[in-house]
Amino acid sequence: MVEQDTTDAMRDGMKRAAAEAALEYVAPDSVIGVGTGSTAEHFIDALGSSEIPLEGAVPSSDATAHALAARGIRVLTLEEGPRPEVYVDGADEADPELRLIKGAGGALTREKVVANASRAFVCICDESKLVDALGAVPVPVEVVPMAVPFVASMIEGLGGRPRLREDFTTDNGNRILDVEGLSLTDPLAIELALDAVPGVVENGVFAMRPADIVLAGARDGVRTIRAKTGDGEDV
Repeated sequence: MVEQDTTDAMRDGMKRAAAEAALEYVAPDSVIGVGTGSTAEHFIDALGSSEIPLEGAVPSSDATAHALAARGIRVLTLEEGPRPEVYVDGADEADPELRLIKGAGGALTREKVVANASRAFVCICDESKLVDALGAVPVPVEVVPMAVPFVASMIEGLGGRPRLREDFTTDNGNRILDVEGLSLTDPLAIELALDAVPGVVENGVFAMRPADIVLAGARDGVRTIRAKTGDGEDV
């Protein structure tokens, strides 16, 4: 238990370091997009302490909206402000091409909308989220409630093993199927195939809109990874 606590604390410190490094990509007096989850919470904390003046922030969930407001950051919708200059969010996995799996927190649809609406996408994570190939974690799929049985059967036809996330409803009023077993050798093909199933609202594969930069907290600092080379540099 002590060893696990130490590991968790170390990983949390890596997330915090990555979140703080993301402040470099926030332009004063701009509109930004902000993701959802524990790493995004560290970014909101860092943003609130930074005194960087902002026009406002577009949240990817109700929880993020509340957290931003609590720190005195103006909350905007995509209709209210200009296009966000940068979207900052975490990930469950990131491959060398900066394609991601996201959605463990259930906010994948709004996350994908804000990410696509933003000019740049900076992903923040700890180094354990860096993988050679996507697929070790389940792919979340947001589904209209009445379509859950049908969508599950269609996903099984794609080779997946869907499991309904119990006692969970998204901010959009929908359900989540967590899908294991999908072949993600071609993440874009799976992303498109899942979205083509009637009743699917969105899925957690971010291949069509990968990150532009990944900031990965590591034991010896923060690695900056860009999709062109997959190489990392310490900052």
